[in-house]
Amino acid sequence: HVQLVESGGDSVQAGGSLRLSCTASKSSLSVNCMGWSRQAPGKEREAVAEISNRDNPTYALSAEGRFTISKDKAKNILYLQMKELRPEDTAVYTCARGMTMYDNWDVPNPRPPYCDYNLWGQGTQVTVS
Repeated sequence: HVQLVESGGDSVQAGGSLRLSCTASKSSLSVNCMGWSRQAPGKEREAVAEISNRDNPTYALSAEGRFTISKDKAKNILYLQMKELRPEDTAVYTCARGMTMYDNWDVPNPRPPYCDYNLWGQGTQVTVS
């Protein structure tokens, strides 16, 4: 039974940085697809960034240039490094794993969603003021 546990959420000032972590209880990072999404109060969930099993990333327009998704396979940890944070980044950030829906990860500036998720974490709160 695999679990995903996020950490690293915090309250920061605009312009600040945070690194979110998602630790898998068992090896999950070799699965097809993992990613981060976020949901702000009263808004729909937004896919922020994804990464394939070959480490190809996708980023939402809102995240491109400011967020970086990566993973440490040895430690079973998925990361989301965020910089230049804005108040509109305030949300609960959730990691998830699943299967790739598409093969063309290597096109210029691929946008989520590329992943069909089947396992979610509980989320971690990021507040930017």
